[in-house]
Amino acid sequence: MSASRQSGTTGELGPEEPGPGGAELLAALLDGMDAALCAFDADGVVTHWNREAERILGWSAAEAVGRRGFAGWAVRPADAEEVEERLLAAMHAPGRQVHEFALVTKDGGRVLVRTQSAAVRGGDGKPSGVYCAFSEVHTQIDLERSIALSEALFEDASWGVVLVDADLRPAVVNEHAARLLGAGRATLLGRPLGEVLLQGVEELESALTHVLAEGAPPAPAEMWVSVRGEDGQAERRCWRSGFLRLGSPLAEEPVPLGVGWLFRDVTEAKQSEQEAAQLRFRSQQLHRSARAAAECEDPMEAVTVQLDFALAGFADHALVDLLAADEPAVRLVRVAASPAGACLSGDKAGLPVRYPEGHPAPQCVERAGSVRAGAGLASPERARDWAVARQWPESSVHALCAVLRSRGRTLGVVTFLRGAARSPFDRADAVYAESVAARIAASLDLTTPPSRP
Repeated sequence: MSASRQSGTTGELGPEEPGPGGAELLAALLDGMDAALCAFDADGVVTHWNREAERILGWSAAEAVGRRGFAGWAVRPADAEEVEERLLAAMHAPGRQVHEFALVTKDGGRVLVRTQSAAVRGGDGKPSGVYCAFSEVHTQIDLERSIALSEALFEDASWGVVLVDADLRPAVVNEHAARLLGAGRATLLGRPLGEVLLQGVEELESALTHVLAEGAPPAPAEMWVSVRGEDGQAERRCWRSGFLRLGSPLAEEPVPLGVGWLFRDVTEAKQSEQEAAQLRFRSQQLHRSARAAAECEDPMEAVTVQLDFALAGFADHALVDLLAADEPAVRLVRVAASPAGACLSGDKAGLPVRYPEGHPAPQCVERAGSVRAGAGLASPERARDWAVARQWPESSVHALCAVLRSRGRTLGVVTFLRGAARSPFDRADAVYAESVAARIAASLDLTTPPSRP
C-alpha cells in the first residue's frame, strides 16, 4: 500500500497524520472488529482488509490490499462489474447502502454476505473512497432474529417479561408484566421488588439469586404472590415463572448480567385445580364417614365419627347442639364436640348453652339455613374476647353454622370453627357443611324425640 494512499485513508478516521503509534492503533482496531471490513480508494483499489474479512473469505490482508475491486479473485467474473458499481456508488450516495453479494472464498467456495457501504470523505469534504463492512448473511439473519425476538417479547408478548439486574432490580419490563405488577413500565425500573409485591417477594428473590449463581432451573416454577395495589388492597395471584441467566456475549468468561424472568398469571387455572382436588377429597371423606358411621351401634358415636371425618382439612373445631325438648324459645343443648375436650364443658349435664342474643347458632335454627360469622380484622385480643363471648374456643376466628334437619323437623345445629391461620368460610364450604349436617341429622334422628317442625 502506498504512503499517499495510507495517509489519505487514515485522514478520514483521525488527524491528518497519525501520531506516534497511530497506525498500530488503527490496525489493532480494525483487526479487533467483529464485522469484516474492507476499504477502497476513489479508484476502487483495496486499501484496508481486517482479520474478520480474512476469516470469512480466506484471503489475507497481504493478498487483498492493492487489488482493484473484487474482480478475478473475490467474485465471479459475471458478477464483478455489478458488485463494483454498487460498492463505488456509495461514494456519491447519502448515508449507508445495504446490499447482498455472493463472494468467492480463497478455496473456491461461495458465501452470501450482507454489506453496508458508505463514503469516506477527505479533509475538503469530497469523497475519497468507500468503506464496506460485511458479514455472512446467516449470521446477520440470526442477529436480526434475536433483535426481532427481543422487541416482540417487550412489546407484544402475552407473557410478562422482566430483565432483572445483578442487584435484583428490574432493568427492562414489558407491557404485559407492567399490567400484572400494577405499575407503569418506567415506574418499575430500578425499584426493589419488595416495593411492588406484598407477599412472595422472598421466594422470588431467592429464585433469582439461585439463577444468578447456578443457572436456569429445569422447569417453570409456580409462585403465589400478592401485588401491592394503589388502594392498599392486595389480591393473591399465582404466577408460573421461568428464569434464564443472562451472560455477556462480549466477555471471554461468562459474566452474569442479570436474569430474564418470564411469567404468566395462572391463578384461575390453579384455583380450578384446587377446587377440583378439594371437591374430590371432601367427597371421599363423606363416603368414608358414612361407612364408618354405619358400623357404630350407638347413634351418638356415629355423630362423633362423622364430625372427625368432616374436620379433616376443613375446620379446627365442630360442635353439635340439639334443641331442648318442649321449649317454646330456641334453647340449645351441647351433645357432641370434636376434637374431644376441645370445647367448653358442661354438655353432659344437659344444660342449655348460654348463647347471647344474635348468636349465629340460634339464628341458624330460626332461619333453617346456614349462617356464617367472623371476627373480621380484629386484634388477637379482641378476637379472643369475641370467641369466648359466643361460647366457642378462644382461638376461633371464623364460624359456620348449618341446621340439622331430618324428616321435616329441625333437630339442632352443627357449628364449624376455624382459627386465624385459615381463610373464612365461603359458599363452597357452606355446601359441604350442609352435606355433613344432613348425615349427622340422620344419626341424631334415631335418638331424639319429635321436635319442632
